[in-house]
Amino acid sequence: MSFIHRTVLLDEAVQGLNLQADGIYVDGTFGRGGHSRRILSQLGPNGRLIGFDKDPQAITEAGTITDPRFTIVHDGFAHLAQALDKLGVDKVDGVLLDLGVSSPQLDDGSRGFSFRFDAPLDMRMDTTRGMTAAEWLNTADVKDIAEVIRDYGEERFAKQVAAAIVAGRGEQPLTSTRQLAALVAKAVRTREPGQDPATRTFQAVRIFINRELEELSLILPQALSRLKTGGRLSVIAFHSLEDRIVKQFVQHASKSHMPDRLPLRASEMPVPPLRIIGKPVRASEEEVAENPRARSAILRVAERTEAAL
Repeated sequence: MSFIHRTVLLDEAVQGLNLQADGIYVDGTFGRGGHSRRILSQLGPNGRLIGFDKDPQAITEAGTITDPRFTIVHDGFAHLAQALDKLGVDKVDGVLLDLGVSSPQLDDGSRGFSFRFDAPLDMRMDTTRGMTAAEWLNTADVKDIAEVIRDYGEERFAKQVAAAIVAGRGEQPLTSTRQLAALVAKAVRTREPGQDPATRTFQAVRIFINRELEELSLILPQALSRLKTGGRLSVIAFHSLEDRIVKQFVQHASKSHMPDRLPLRASEMPVPPLRIIGKPVRASEEEVAENPRARSAILRVAERTEAAL
């Protein structure tokens, strides 16, 4: 099946990279190639783009791009430095990250990301490796399940949901999204208007299975170390947990850190390795009207300075 994917903040995220015609860029989340195709359209003949993605379907889509300036890597962006070394690339001019799950992944019921479909409880972005959501939920301790749902889903009924999952699997192994959604619905007593009771639990399990927050924490320092002076980091986050990690990293790397009471003038303070570019950007009303999934997106951009790490 073909699934429509609308690239969120396409213009803003690519503009944030301040593209140089002969530069080398990284699209850490290829998805269906919206950002990558826009970047390639603005590069010169000597420019280069390296894309990353875990999802085999995304890798298949990347195979339709025959541009010799483009290279796709079937791996998560957490392995950025290792992959660049293999490709003989030391520094790059920009890194773009479009975090979270893509529309095709959500809309393809067979992937198990959404409670809107009855499908195998998989949730892996890379279906060629790793533990499925079903395998973890059927074996994990109730305490671990509750912690994941609380920490990654910000679900106030995490303990009740975890208890329901463990009780339910005792009667019948969890194999489908519908089973999980039904168990959660019984455990969650109230929910925000318009939000399904299973929303937070499905988000939490997906984030955990794919190590999304851990990998985000790994990629940011790698991107910083690989950016050339003047190179840009452009990151789109879709929920508060992701954005908090990005915001804290960028803010910390954009401040000078000196011991207290050191007698230095402002001009003598060391230059921090990053400089924040502009204010955080959100999708316009027009974009949200066309693509409701853009409503929670937030873009942050920072530029590498000449400071040594």
